[in-house]
Amino acid sequence: MPSSKRAAAPGAATTTHSRPNLNSGSVTLASDPTSLPDRLQPPPGTDFAREYDVSIRVPDFAGSLAAWGVRGKEARAAHPAELDLRYGPAAAETLDLFLPAHGEGPHPLLVFIHGGFWKRLHKDDFSWIAPPFIERGIAVAVVNYGLAPATTLDEITAQTRRSIAWLYRKAAHYGIDARRIVVSGHSAGGHLTCMAMATDWPALAPDLPQHLVAAGIALSPVVDLAPLASVPVLDADLDFNPERVATLSPILLQPATDAPLLGAVGGKESAEFRRQLALLENGWAAVWKGAVAMPEDDHLTLCDAFGRPDSALFEATIELFDGLSD
Repeated sequence: MPSSKRAAAPGAATTTHSRPNLNSGSVTLASDPTSLPDRLQPPPGTDFAREYDVSIRVPDFAGSLAAWGVRGKEARAAHPAELDLRYGPAAAETLDLFLPAHGEGPHPLLVFIHGGFWKRLHKDDFSWIAPPFIERGIAVAVVNYGLAPATTLDEITAQTRRSIAWLYRKAAHYGIDARRIVVSGHSAGGHLTCMAMATDWPALAPDLPQHLVAAGIALSPVVDLAPLASVPVLDADLDFNPERVATLSPILLQPATDAPLLGAVGGKESAEFRRQLALLENGWAAVWKGAVAMPEDDHLTLCDAFGRPDSALFEATIELFDGLSD
């Protein structure tokens, strides 16, 4: 596991495309989509609209999402937190911070970025993730961000980066160990997690360290955006044009440091979501910590498992944090 003695990140490499200005730090492009191994390419004729319609494979999809909101409200009522902390100028740029009630600080921090294909859901729907972690002495920040189509994917990426930078700067104030910030996310949030890990933080601001993110956890992440251009209900709101695909697909980028990345995908998810995780394992092999086997989970129950203390995913996350203390 990495520590403060990790090697410095390499300098920027020559790239196929110009480096994007996302108003949020720079990234280094790694390759072109045609360089992906054949075994990681989607099969010809893939129905991407069906593959990325997660409701098809989730019993009572709408009911499950509604239940998240109820559980989130209950968690906020039961566990005092710093709510709606503003990390940026937009109205949606807020986060909730749950701090351990016991144990000596400074505490490690888990940042959670929600999914919803960048166009739905809210931080309030995910407060239930925090309680089992704060009981283990880990602070939790649940991040909100603007939604498409009102907010572009470029700006959503910039917003989530701002949230992480804000948490780093406020770490001492809230009793957080700035050396142990772990970023996690589900689905679209998994994409944003990987974008954070590809960020050259000192390029964003000189007070930010290269190793700002100590580790990452990507749950059912979308790291290859190209197929989403063939999903009308998503492309209409997010505009997956070639430039956006090239600059915002984590699989076409390089991780900025050697911070480890843990992944997971549900065994009952579509072939495309499983391919997305395989792409990450292959393309980011240098930092790949491993994938937690979750054979009985679908797209939503995988996220449920992240906040369930008896799950293999939760235990793997605790082990990841324990390693950061080495």
